[in-house]
Amino acid sequence: MAEGLPAISRVDLIHLLEQDGWKIGRKATHGVSLSKAYPSGVRVTVVPTRTRSLPTGTLRAILSVKQTGLGRRGLQRLLETYG
Repeated sequence: MAEGLPAISRVDLIHLLEQDGWKIGRKATHGVSLSKAYPSGVRVTVVPTRTRSLPTGTLRAILSVKQTGLGRRGLQRLLETYG
């Protein structure tokens, strides 16, 4: 994968996160809530549903340590495994 993040649709990202063990919680007009339990606690993220392709900044925030904790390498691993 190149240095930047790939263009990925919200549906594809939600599918990849589900494959990685994330569970869909609430669905609202602004997005879908996903959560996953870790030994250090539960992480929660919201994937917006109003856009087809996620803006780079939004994708970067979802992959950040504060939300999913996957980072660029984690996304690459998910794409290689389930993509």
